[in-house]
Amino acid sequence: MADQPVIFVLNGPNLNLLGTREPEIYGTDTLDDIAGHLDDRARAAGAVIDFRQSNHEGHLIDWLHEAQAVGAKAVLLNAAGYTHTSIAILDAIKAITVPVFEVHLSDPHQREAFRHLSYVGMAAKAVFAGHGAKSYELALDVALQL
Repeated sequence: MADQPVIFVLNGPNLNLLGTREPEIYGTDTLDDIAGHLDDRARAAGAVIDFRQSNHEGHLIDWLHEAQAVGAKAVLLNAAGYTHTSIAILDAIKAITVPVFEVHLSDPHQREAFRHLSYVGMAAKAVFAGHGAKSYELALDVALQL
C-alpha cells in the first residue's frame, strides 16, 4: 500500500448530514456512499483514498498540511460553507504543492449570491461542481491522471 498513490478527500461542515440534509439540493447519497464509490474507483486505478470529514476549519487546514507531509498525489476538497468564508483555507492551499481540486455537489453559481465567491477556487487547480456525487468522481478521474 505504501507504493500506491494516496489521494486525500476532505469534506467540510455539515457534509456528515448528506442523504438527509436538503436532498433537493444535495441529493440522497450519503458521505459513506460517496466514499465507497471513490474507494472502488481509486482501487481500480491502483490508488488509495484517504477520506475525511470535519465540521471544524482547523482540521481541514491540518489535513491539507498532512497531505503535503505524506506526499499525497492530490486533494479533493469540498470545504462546504468554508469555501466562501475561509481565507485561512485559501492560505493553506497556497502553502502546499499538492494539487487541490475544489468539489461541490451543487453549483454555487446557481445558488445564493454569497456562494458565488470561492476562496478555495482562488488556489484550486480546478473546480468540479453541480453534478451531485458525480462531482467527486469527475475530480478523482482528473487527479488520477496526474
